[in-house]
Amino acid sequence: MKLIAAADRNWAIGKDGDLLLRIPEDMKEFARKTTGNVIVVGRKTLESFPGGKPLPKRINVVLTGNPDYEGKGAIVVHSLEEMLCFLNSCDDKEIFVAGGESIYRMLLPYCDKAYITRLEETFDADTWMPNLDSMPQWQVEDESEEYSFGTDHRYRFVTYRNTHPVLEEELDFQ
Repeated sequence: MKLIAAADRNWAIGKDGDLLLRIPEDMKEFARKTTGNVIVVGRKTLESFPGGKPLPKRINVVLTGNPDYEGKGAIVVHSLEEMLCFLNSCDDKEIFVAGGESIYRMLLPYCDKAYITRLEETFDADTWMPNLDSMPQWQVEDESEEYSFGTDHRYRFVTYRNTHPVLEEELDFQ
C-alpha cells in the first residue's frame, strides 16, 4: 500500500472536513498516481469528494464502522480485516491510502511508501496525520524542488519509504 496526502509543516491535513489548500498541481499528481488503481478512504473523506461520490476511474474502498452505510459506487467495508481481505483480491492494482486522519493512522504500518505534498507553512487545522519525519522507519527517498502556488504558498513533493512495513505474509486475514 501507498499513502498519499498533502500536509503542512505540522503534519496538519484538514479543517472542517476539507483540505487545507487546493493546489492544482497536487490535484493532478493525485489523479496521475491513483487513476486506474484503488483508493482507501474513511466515510468522511468519501463524503468530502465532489458530490459526496466516489472518485471516477478508481476503485473506491470506504472503511466505516456504520453497518448501515451504503456509499453508493464504493466498496464499503466495516473492519480492518474485511478491508484487507478485499484488498488482497486487487493484485493488479496499486492501493493508495487517501485519508482521513484515522485511516492514515490505522493503515500507516501497512504502507511501504508515502507520497506527501509538503506545504511550507502552517494552517489552522483540526485534522493531522502522523509525523513521518519523527518515525525512524520512514525515510525520505526523493524530494522535488520547491514550487509556488499563488503569491503566498510554497510546497514540494516528498516521497518517503517505510523500511519496516507490515508484510502481506505477516497478516492473518486470508
